[in-house]
Amino acid sequence: MKITIIGTGYVGLVTGTCFSETGNDVVCVDNNNEKIACLNQGKVPIYEPGLDELIKRNVKEGRLRFTSDIKSAIENALFVFICVGTPPREDGSADLSYVWTVARDISTYMTGYRIVVTKSTVPVGTTEKVREIIDGGTKEQFDVASNPEFLKEGTAIDDFMKPDRIIIGTDDPRVEELMKELYSPFVRTGKPILAMDIRSSELTKYAANAMLATRISFMNEMANLCKKIGADVAKVRIGMGSDPRIGSSFLFPGVGYGGSCFPKDVRAIVEVSREFGYEMKILPMVEEVNNLQKSVLADMVLEYFDGDIKNKKIAVWGLSFKPQTDDMRDAPSLVIIDRLLKEGAVVCAYDPVAMAETRKVFSDRIFYGERNYDVLQDAEALLVITEWNEFREPDFERIASLMKRPVIFDGRNIYGSKKLKKKGFDYFGIGTK
Repeated sequence: MKITIIGTGYVGLVTGTCFSETGNDVVCVDNNNEKIACLNQGKVPIYEPGLDELIKRNVKEGRLRFTSDIKSAIENALFVFICVGTPPREDGSADLSYVWTVARDISTYMTGYRIVVTKSTVPVGTTEKVREIIDGGTKEQFDVASNPEFLKEGTAIDDFMKPDRIIIGTDDPRVEELMKELYSPFVRTGKPILAMDIRSSELTKYAANAMLATRISFMNEMANLCKKIGADVAKVRIGMGSDPRIGSSFLFPGVGYGGSCFPKDVRAIVEVSREFGYEMKILPMVEEVNNLQKSVLADMVLEYFDGDIKNKKIAVWGLSFKPQTDDMRDAPSLVIIDRLLKEGAVVCAYDPVAMAETRKVFSDRIFYGERNYDVLQDAEALLVITEWNEFREPDFERIASLMKRPVIFDGRNIYGSKKLKKKGFDYFGIGTK
């Protein structure tokens, strides 16, 4: 099938590349000429394991192309996927200006029947508005559909190629069948393709992310309570997760969630509910708990040093909001480091892939190490913020020999307190004794 992907951000690149991998003819469009030039030179602007290899292979085979010529891309496709950004406004609502611009472009350049699919995460009613905009600018026949993405940064290729489910929002049986045909290579193991009305499809994405964010904030509340009463959140988590009605996923306490989805989507669904006259009670508190949780690790450091960390060197391992990505959007590390700097600490940080993105935020306000052990020399504390695999089994004897004071603040509970104390460390986790 001939597919046009409008937007070469995270969702657009992964979607277009994976569709080309199954033999489709895919054109990815972006109005950023510099980005298109880089992609045509084989340079991928985002870090996602396995993506660069897939792009190179499919470009070589002629199934995947990149262009800034939106006119030709729309003229030569059956499916047109809208994958542009929907960034949050100051009030938390989604900025849909890019979506509306694309809808107008589609109406201008259509030369025959098209299926226009909103892949971006959008509020309820957006796809219907896209239909109105296109309908007002063309006499060509077209249909619209909603097809929310469920891609996790760091595992996006597997998520797309081996999905848990595909959701299609449409009011036309023909569109449903064509979309099912397009996605059929990805569900050969029997995973479901769920067809539903457009509004339910749009809301499902927000609802799923809001539920996962709620579980994270709930578990962080339990961790904070455990610390107060002397319980161990690791044991509480196992006890809860063994109940099949609850399960163990997203029950790990930490320093809060970040990234491009959870923070934005929680805020957006709250604003959407207000637009429809319903005031949500739980989700505003989910966001509040998460914002407070980002300060917990810094609070622990200040408590340990009796409120005085001026000129003390603090080492940080992990900067991105999660492993296997360089995404720093709403990353807890930003809040933690900013707090340490305001208290006068000297921060030296390391991350396997997010150093360049971090420099855009902190510039030379912090120091950077080329390797994880580089940041430990004469450090008076080590903060583990992102649970990269290479941090899980480090050489603790080497760590102790490098540090001025052997103390670890573990924001992801990847080390055990008994193990570390036996090695002579002061150890502090989230919600642990």
